[in-house]
Amino acid sequence: MGKSDQLTKVYEFQVAAFYCFKSLKQEEITSLFDEVVLVANNLGVRGMVLFATEGINGTICGSPSDVNSLLKLIELGLEGSSLDIKYSSCSKQAFRRFRARRKAEIVTMGINDVNPINLSGSYIEPGDWNKYLDDPKTLVIDTRNEYEIAVGSFEGALNPHTETFGDFPNWVDETLMPIVEDLQPQQIAMFCTGGIRCEKATSFLIDKGLQGVSQLHGGILRYLEAIPQEESRWKGECFVF
Repeated sequence: MGKSDQLTKVYEFQVAAFYCFKSLKQEEITSLFDEVVLVANNLGVRGMVLFATEGINGTICGSPSDVNSLLKLIELGLEGSSLDIKYSSCSKQAFRRFRARRKAEIVTMGINDVNPINLSGSYIEPGDWNKYLDDPKTLVIDTRNEYEIAVGSFEGALNPHTETFGDFPNWVDETLMPIVEDLQPQQIAMFCTGGIRCEKATSFLIDKGLQGVSQLHGGILRYLEAIPQEESRWKGECFVF
């Protein structure tokens, strides 16, 4: 086997992490759920896809063409709404099987009236993120859990010390609100792994009446992909489930 063949083998599989907040009726979920399960199994794509009335969230792995086919099917079922997708490559299948589930939320916060579909913070593109990190009038918050933050984060980011995302609302009420009252930041800039938790977190903070709320568009994964290593402000590793 030649060198070029060996390189081809190294990245045989593609991983796609994706989400979309969109209001879905139960009958729409059922129809899309059944199609996705059928097509994923026929293609041999593996991973997990979650369905809820607030949208869809998943991570899948397979050949690039098969992954692309399944993503196109999902976007077709979302009728005009686009998925936020982050891609990576690996040398072997990342999952043992394909699973699809119906859930109350595609990312669990446990607050019924949080609605990122109609209310969410503004996006900060990866190329502008370092300026927010350097701005003393910006409060930067890592919305991930304690374990993820221990593996790596942006220096100076506020750590909520949560075990799960469901702990975030209580932290906001008990800890963040007094901090904001004391510091009076002009901006609150939040980040997470791929962006989905921040969509909900920004919605929650805006609903609380906080101003200047924004998020890193595409999360850490897009930042690491877009920013050259010599300019990156990331410290440590990025834990991905």
